[in-house]
Amino acid sequence: MFIDQVEIYVRSGRGGDGIVHFRREKYIPRGGPDGGDGGKGGDVIFEVKSTLNTLSSFRHKARFIADNGKPGGRNNRYGRSGQDLVVYVPPGTVIYDAETGEIIGDLTEDGQRLRICKGGRGGRGNTHFKSPRHQTPRTAEKGEPGEEKTLRLELKLIADIGLIGVPNAGKSTLLSALTNAQPKIAPYPFTTLEPNLGVAQIDEYTSVVLADIPGLIEGASQGAGLGHDFLRHIQRTRVLVHLLDGLSADPLADFSQINSELALFDPRLGEKPQIIALNKIDQPEVRARWPEIKAELEKRGHEIMSISALARTDIRRLLLRAVEKLAETPTLDEVAPLPVYRPETDPNEFAIRREDDGGWRVSGTAIERAAAMTYWEHDGSVRRFQKIMEVLGVDKALHEAGVKEGETVYIGEFELEWQE
Repeated sequence: MFIDQVEIYVRSGRGGDGIVHFRREKYIPRGGPDGGDGGKGGDVIFEVKSTLNTLSSFRHKARFIADNGKPGGRNNRYGRSGQDLVVYVPPGTVIYDAETGEIIGDLTEDGQRLRICKGGRGGRGNTHFKSPRHQTPRTAEKGEPGEEKTLRLELKLIADIGLIGVPNAGKSTLLSALTNAQPKIAPYPFTTLEPNLGVAQIDEYTSVVLADIPGLIEGASQGAGLGHDFLRHIQRTRVLVHLLDGLSADPLADFSQINSELALFDPRLGEKPQIIALNKIDQPEVRARWPEIKAELEKRGHEIMSISALARTDIRRLLLRAVEKLAETPTLDEVAPLPVYRPETDPNEFAIRREDDGGWRVSGTAIERAAAMTYWEHDGSVRRFQKIMEVLGVDKALHEAGVKEGETVYIGEFELEWQE
């Protein structure tokens, strides 16, 4: 089954915990702290694999979670880092943040990699907190939590030449005649319900990839018919072969309607080079109307040819002309990508709000991360967290907001009782 849009959940690994430990050996009365650091959590990495051409592998698995880092050990031993999780996707995969709609990445080349979620760093052991004045620190850090995201993946097939036209124009027949592809072919509208790819051999050293895009109808840019599901695939093609149904009631109206839908969906689609081919020229009635159609389209400045996909008349000439157009058209790498604006955010920023139960909710990247990395059972770690609250200005902000003795302060998943 061809699947070109999925939603998945990904999460990187949490860092391993640092530990509180003191060296205790015979005849060494002051061994000192030797708690080791935790290992780093595994990253979530997306990698392009050219042998894939659909997102169907995500049908049965929608959650991807990398390994956590291992805790540190005594004698300053580091914990093992979590293994990175590599998720393979086909070329042409666009990755969106499902919650914000922001584009995270556009993966087009075989072997291209993109780190989506960074693994949490390992917590530091108590050996890092010793000082001349504090030689027995009972302070350590838990591992940093990993990042998590809900992603929407969209596949836009990468093909050199796209075959477009109204339903039953003969696109699938043409694809099967030019390549070894075997699309479903039948004499009724919307026979093709999913894009088909085929490779056409030009000579011993040259081949091109053709995509048969399912038939478009009026209103496709608003989602009518097969609409958005397949218009996106045309965005990746460099040259379009616009196939007109010679037996249609009005091939010129079909031509205008399809081009309008392309421009409404994405204005750049209307600028792609097109070769127009009137199909079914083996039929007497089509041959009779050919001069009129040819004259009208040439008057509009378009290049047009006549073929018969079923009889294989002039289809090789059409393919070679499309290949010539390819040589004149910039590749995807030469086309400037759309800029993605990502406003810079200060991780030390926080917000305070009153909860319905009378408590206070403190939210912010740095303060929530510090709370998650605190050993609440160790007094030294708690005092360190209090110091972080003072440095970030959370203490002062809570006082100004009106917090009172004994009230509950929520930070992340933790509930703290406020004490002066």
